Amino acid sequence: MNNVAVTLPTGTLSAGTLEDTDLDAALDNILAADTPWNVIVWNDPVNLMTYVAYVFRSHFGYSRARAEELMLQVHHNGKAIVFTGTREDAEKHTQAMHAWGLLATFEKVEN
Repeated sequence: MNNVAVTLPTGTLSAGTLEDTDLDAALDNILAADTPWNVIVWNDPVNLMTYVAYVFRSHFGYSRARAEELMLQVHHNGKAIVFTGTREDAEKHTQAMHAWGLLATFEKVEN
């Protein structure tokens, strides 16, 4: 067993004694929290392009030009990354896209 105290930019993790495998899991969880996540909106045969751009402007606050650029990516490429951030925020934005009637998923950013 090891006595553990890890100092991070956000504070100190003091776990007392942990097995090596527990320490590895704890550090993996901490590092995973900093991993960015993408929200992807997928093309669908239902929503009008103008509606998709409207959703991007309304929900994310994007300019008309940026919203239309993302909408055209969805239309022409089948998908677009509309947000990158924490997993928690990505989950919330994905749920919001669903509430607006859009197909959306979120995934960890590839290195």
